[in-house]
Amino acid sequence: MIAIERRNGILEKLQEDKKVVVGELSQLYKVSEETIRRDLERLEKEGLCTKSYGGAVFNENNNVEMPFNVRKKSNATGKQKIAELIADMVEDGEDILLDASTTAVYIAKALKSKRNLTVVTNSIEVLIELSDMTDWNVISLGGSLKEGFLAAIGAATIAGVKEYKVEKSIASCKAFAPEEGFYDTGDEFARTKRAMIERGDTKIMAIDSTKFEKSAFAKVMDTEDIDMIITDRKPQKTVLKVCEEKGIKCMYPEK
Repeated sequence: MIAIERRNGILEKLQEDKKVVVGELSQLYKVSEETIRRDLERLEKEGLCTKSYGGAVFNENNNVEMPFNVRKKSNATGKQKIAELIADMVEDGEDILLDASTTAVYIAKALKSKRNLTVVTNSIEVLIELSDMTDWNVISLGGSLKEGFLAAIGAATIAGVKEYKVEKSIASCKAFAPEEGFYDTGDEFARTKRAMIERGDTKIMAIDSTKFEKSAFAKVMDTEDIDMIITDRKPQKTVLKVCEEKGIKCMYPEK
């Protein structure tokens, strides 16, 4: 196992257990404790954890972005539920837009039973997932590929997406503060997502319940700028109240 795979594995364990122990990781990955300490030092420098005596604890800061492959495995069950709800809403022959979130990858998989869709995306992983859909029109947006992210972002992406108008634009984000709006970790990501969402006749935010009543660094858009929120379980009463007041449809499996 190469170092990056080991560190991603440590991050997954940190996400699940909120803490790790050097000795246990050393036995799990069959490397020295000194190697594990260097891994934890690297993760601490990246803002992903805080070293403690004999191990480390997970950094819950919403402004720190986890690697894509680690985020993809986080709350996989919830993202699958969201994807199934969205698949039920999309009709054959529609034009849709998917952002470069990990949730979008689950949505792309769930949509593969549909026929003749046009999908516009800035996600490298979504493009790969849909590469075998012969009766679909899959359009890749240009832009800058950011290190560690399977996404095209920036001015070229924003300029490119303005060439399209779709029936449904679907995106996710890092946090949702009901009275304020939707947030992401960086300004460049936020601006790209905002430009993409605005191109849909129906604007959908697909966010799992772990992101409710939280905030992050860069605002994507105001709450009322979205038509619909799709999530994996019934939100808190405060979230439902704001959605009702602002005329936003909120869908979840129990409903």
